[in-house]
Amino acid sequence: MVNIKTDSRKIVPGDIYVALPGISSDGHDYIDKAIKNGATKLIVSKLGNYGIDTLLVDDTRKYLNDYLKDNYGDIVSKMTMIGITGTNGKTTTAYLINDALNKLGIKSAYAGTVGFYTDRLVRPIANTTPEISDMYSMIVEAYEQGCRFFVTEASSQGLAMNRLDTINFDYAIFTNLTEDHLDYHKNMENYALAKQQLFKKLKSNGKAIINNDDPYKNYFLLPNNHNITYGKNPSNYRLIDNSCSMEGSNFKFIHNGEVQSIDTNLVGDYNIYNALVTAVILNELGISKENIKKVMNKVEMPKGRMEVVNYKDNKVIIDYAHTPDALKKVIETAKQFTDGNVYVTFGCTGDREREKRPVMTKIATDLANKVIITSDDLHNENPNQIVSDMLNGLNNKNYEVCMDRKEAIRKGIDLLDSKDTLIIAGKGHEDAIVVGKERIPFNDREEAQKYIDEKLNQKVLIKDRVD
Repeated sequence: MVNIKTDSRKIVPGDIYVALPGISSDGHDYIDKAIKNGATKLIVSKLGNYGIDTLLVDDTRKYLNDYLKDNYGDIVSKMTMIGITGTNGKTTTAYLINDALNKLGIKSAYAGTVGFYTDRLVRPIANTTPEISDMYSMIVEAYEQGCRFFVTEASSQGLAMNRLDTINFDYAIFTNLTEDHLDYHKNMENYALAKQQLFKKLKSNGKAIINNDDPYKNYFLLPNNHNITYGKNPSNYRLIDNSCSMEGSNFKFIHNGEVQSIDTNLVGDYNIYNALVTAVILNELGISKENIKKVMNKVEMPKGRMEVVNYKDNKVIIDYAHTPDALKKVIETAKQFTDGNVYVTFGCTGDREREKRPVMTKIATDLANKVIITSDDLHNENPNQIVSDMLNGLNNKNYEVCMDRKEAIRKGIDLLDSKDTLIIAGKGHEDAIVVGKERIPFNDREEAQKYIDEKLNQKVLIKDRVD
């Protein structure tokens, strides 16, 4: 395991602690904590009397990168590295690729929004793209478990913060680019350029796989790369037909003049792109068409992505959608397969991009029959300010505000009558609500299932008493 760390909380006796400067905090402020937890050596850029072996360097980030590369670079070089970036779809795509490889008997690991996985969940991780020492640690751990493939999400912030420095990729995938994280990047060009960094990390024989239907594709079609395109527009892998139902999807694509038909249990037109790029990777790896077809019919979505809970003849959909584009696509997909009404329960994250809040509320109220506005992760922001932003300029009246997320989920379920759908958006797989520095245990799916079970049990008890 990697014995050099940047998080004082993860230090175990014998570790080296590197004090990295950050955006909102400085690793030097946590040196005492690192020493208390057992650090035996410090790497710092600020002189101090710390009482243990200390190395003063000009740039702690450079020292960390050099140390990791010198000590663990050989292991990383033996892994086939697959990186996925984009606003929406990167979690699903990365998870699908990892799941497909493991189902094909090719041992693979995944790191991203829903955690660190091999063929099963190993542990949750804090950030979509973790700190570089954590990335190396997971790669080494995966290698020791026999994995020779590693699939990771590459977030724009992770790339901008150098969390993938010294790691080169065999495959870099671009899914799409829509508005998100502009509180950090300020504009779409900066956002695209941050994600572009992944495509500058390709190995000499690496391949860039790009969504040819996305308007920002040219940021990722770098002239010195081996570029492979996919999509409905003329592409190396051209999508020529697709159909969807709540039970799954079928799509056809043409590559090198041959048409291939794929069946999956994925729901929604937008998930066709995630499935298609999974098939592209498998094909580029030399997997036979027959095995691609078989495994694509078995791959599973990550938790919290179009996850369906049944309630009588109604459906409750749990989805991570937290951007305008993602929310729009989820609601449109639900409407496509719902005979009755479609309802939405969602909120917006505190301390994040205020501009998208009214956009998301308008999308939800335009498309759904009724919307219940509730809380999401508040972080350090006043919930009343978040709701005020969400309602700014809104003319639609088909909403109510219920800031207790548990109660809001219950209100949404109470609206369901016959053949209706409720979408609970924004949190997906997450198991806590963040308020300030506190993580309050909470999971949308568990809360929905618990209330549905209560309602069904109540009806059974009433029926029994009547009988």
